[in-house]
Amino acid sequence: MAYNLEYLQVQLIEDNRNMRALVKAMLNALGMKDVRDYANGKQALDAIQDFTPDLIITDWMMSPVDGLEYTRFIRGDVDSPDIFTPVILMTGHTEKWRIITARDAGVNELLAKPISAKTLYDRILAVIEKPRPFVRTKSFFGPCRRRVNWKEYMGPERRFRADQQAGLMDFDGDQMDDGIDDVERLLESL
Repeated sequence: MAYNLEYLQVQLIEDNRNMRALVKAMLNALGMKDVRDYANGKQALDAIQDFTPDLIITDWMMSPVDGLEYTRFIRGDVDSPDIFTPVILMTGHTEKWRIITARDAGVNELLAKPISAKTLYDRILAVIEKPRPFVRTKSFFGPCRRRVNWKEYMGPERRFRADQQAGLMDFDGDQMDDGIDDVERLLESL
């Protein structure tokens, strides 16, 4: 399905000027007009109170605030404007431990460099078409880290009941917030 991404507000964080320009050009080519770009997580943090994006695309390795630190802020800081904002993390390093670290920080999708317009679009579509419910445990808040179809999974470690489609689950499995408003807002902007 093709989407009109014109009204999607994107925050792009990448320390490499050339890569930042390339990704911004790709996003513009995909139809996104409001792409605000920053050279590091500190600049993005300074701007986040004045601009609440529908989507965050960030590089991992930056200074003084890297992509994981920024994601943790979005997911858990009281000053975060929207803890449910989808985060796509770009990285040139895809070792298993890095993927697990990114997942555990609350990243929605991982985008391996070098990127193409197709892989970028695929990750954006994954966030739109396959939103994962958010989970809160004592040590984690973010999108469900399991990549199975939880609607069909009936195993002994099932976290969700059939009537819990999308939302925020606490560590006891109780639904806390359906999160649907954020998904609907994202889809309406398309």
